[in-house]
Amino acid sequence: MNQFSASFPRRRLIAGAGALALAAVLPGAALAQAYPSKPITMVVPFSAGGTTDILARIVGKALEGELGQPVVIDNKAGAGGNIGAQHAARAKADGYTLFMGTVGTHAINEALYKKLPYKPLDDFQPITRVAMVPNLLVAHPSRPYKTVKELIEFAQKNPGKINFASSGSGSSIHLSGELFKALAKVDMVHVPYKGSAPAVADLLGGQTDIMFDNMPSAFQHVKAGKLRALAVTTDKRYPELPDVPTIAEAGVPGYNATSWFGLFTNRGVPADVLTKLSAAVVKILAKPEVVKQKAEQGAVAHPEKPAEFEDFIKAEAAKWGPVVKQSGATVD
Repeated sequence: MNQFSASFPRRRLIAGAGALALAAVLPGAALAQAYPSKPITMVVPFSAGGTTDILARIVGKALEGELGQPVVIDNKAGAGGNIGAQHAARAKADGYTLFMGTVGTHAINEALYKKLPYKPLDDFQPITRVAMVPNLLVAHPSRPYKTVKELIEFAQKNPGKINFASSGSGSSIHLSGELFKALAKVDMVHVPYKGSAPAVADLLGGQTDIMFDNMPSAFQHVKAGKLRALAVTTDKRYPELPDVPTIAEAGVPGYNATSWFGLFTNRGVPADVLTKLSAAVVKILAKPEVVKQKAEQGAVAHPEKPAEFEDFIKAEAAKWGPVVKQSGATVD
């Protein structure tokens, strides 16, 4: 055996030992380089067909192309988003579980529920705001009120006779209704559902009277003449419905409610994985086809860095907390 052949196995052993030592010293770097190496799950805390689900599927499809791995949508509906949030919060902090959160799950529920099964910012790492969406006050066409003024007059003459559907107790849709009740000084009955889709289905069927639904799921039914649009909940009119006033314009001064949706992963995810996720999401949100798809749903993107999104969430929680208290809305 010559000198080369005798030393070759020894060099292989030394090289292998060196690689193992490097991997032990830099496990985060190794993980980041490998990420993603398997399918990613995106938990949606509301039922399929609602606004949160629609936006999640748009973003998930675009992320598949950007990250090169399937993004599986997992709908976990119930309790105003709390069931899905709890499920996602328990996942491993490796970047393979994403969560499509909302103003409800991350800025409202903490004030609305006595006990949350998760902590909005302790358990979740914000990635970016995916969309800002106005709500639309809609009524079944058979109802006698065609304007906000007529709705208020009917409610004042018939306390407790109007019911409003929502995607679940504690959702932004629910709280939009509670804010309306407080500012308009009317008595209406809240009817919660497990998601926007079943709530809209019953509204279309006339089982409920009105709803403060997210624009993406309500707009199509207004265009089809199946629902009557009374007003938008934001401080500006919606471009696609220029003749529909804001609720403030229509007689409830100071009313303003906007829904937002954001992407999260678990707190503690490796920094390099978070950086890759953040860059990928911000990139796909700027793609023309994604912008168009979301615009068709009435949603506007608002991409930002994780720290900026976290500051926004803190400000929203500080805003909605007093609103929840003033409205008297509570959920056991």
